Amino acid sequence: MRPSGPDAPGALSRRRAEPLEALVIDGLPEHAVPVFEAALEQVCTTVAYFRDEPTDTWRIEGVREAGAHDEALDAALALAAAVAGIDPPVVQAAPVEAEGWLARTVQAFPEMPIGGRFLIRPTHVPDPVTHGRVVLKLDAGLAFGSGEHASTQGCLRAFEAVAHRRPRTVCDLGSGSGILAMAAAKMVPCRVLATDIEPWSVRVCEQNARLNGLVPRRMRAILADGWKPRVMKGVRYDLIFANILARPLCAMARELALHLAPGGTAILAGLLGTQARMVLAAHRRQGLVLERRIDVGPWSTLVLRRRG
Repeated sequence: MRPSGPDAPGALSRRRAEPLEALVIDGLPEHAVPVFEAALEQVCTTVAYFRDEPTDTWRIEGVREAGAHDEALDAALALAAAVAGIDPPVVQAAPVEAEGWLARTVQAFPEMPIGGRFLIRPTHVPDPVTHGRVVLKLDAGLAFGSGEHASTQGCLRAFEAVAHRRPRTVCDLGSGSGILAMAAAKMVPCRVLATDIEPWSVRVCEQNARLNGLVPRRMRAILADGWKPRVMKGVRYDLIFANILARPLCAMARELALHLAPGGTAILAGLLGTQARMVLAAHRRQGLVLERRIDVGPWSTLVLRRRG
């Protein structure tokens, strides 16, 4: 979930005397989220989006003064549907109290400690000095990498266990919000390349890197389909994160092994425990060895090593 809009979030508290309503759109595919977010921002004081993991769809909520700018809303939604290539969605409207909506935002996404070293801090949470943990500041709406999913947690716990190797070059393949790339860049002195096939994710990753004070020479985000970009040709990394899905992991096992430096570590996730054997077999055929497996609920993270 991510609050946004020209006056977010303080505008709601300033206008709480006005009657408000929530506009809700359910079941959107990921590629449609940016255009429908922009559509609601035309009429809403603040906008938030949520991912439903079981269905892999998204819900967008906006809060506006009740009944305001109906014609502008209809036009914006029709344009968004055309751009996204989907049928115009049903918009549900319901009265809402501003204070209740803001409270739900904070309660739904509190600070989240992960392992012994990391702390995910949403931007709506105060930012005190925190000792003993690496703080990763994120918009809570980035549920494709906000630390909530078991795969992300498994990767952070795995990196915590191998960070003492102090990798100098890191690649985060399928980076989403960039949370894993940022964890590496903030915990050890290294240069990180974050890649994603989705332009929206690359943009968000860049924004998060700036939010966390990671200048471009420490962390760079690019649009990439697997290992195809020229900038990645012939480059070997001390550490590779690949938090994607089981079958793409298997399909890219050879390329991953070629891009992993001798003695390097690969952290693979996005797979169910029932798929771990399949993914491991594909990478063992490329000469990688299993170092450890971390299970969080039904999800597994594999830590693999290339012999030095």
